[in-house]
Amino acid sequence: MPYKPQRPCSHPGCPELTDARFCVAHAKQEARRYERYQRDPAVKKRYGRTWKRIRDRYIASHPLCEQCLARGKSVLAEEVHHIKPLSQGGTNEFTNLMSLCTPCHSEITAREGSRWRRRD
Repeated sequence: MPYKPQRPCSHPGCPELTDARFCVAHAKQEARRYERYQRDPAVKKRYGRTWKRIRDRYIASHPLCEQCLARGKSVLAEEVHHIKPLSQGGTNEFTNLMSLCTPCHSEITAREGSRWRRRD
């Protein structure tokens, strides 16, 4: 089956072709811009260096997706999910965390509606 044709990078004036929105050179630059100007400062405060250390420790001790394990599949975990979100009073305690693969994490997030909520 043929692949989708590549498209130009979305960075103004960049002629590079890419499969993603931005070429490799501009993807990191766009991520930094998003973190600096568009991400909510309260979220940045909650998910800093401390969270990355907690996340790394949790993934090391729980390397497989906990939802897939419950279904009898062994899939490597890529993300750590807060069972009770920090915005609702949850903590970074291991009892409030679960390791998930990206599809399971996306499914839970979409079901809870926490990521794609409209801000009016």
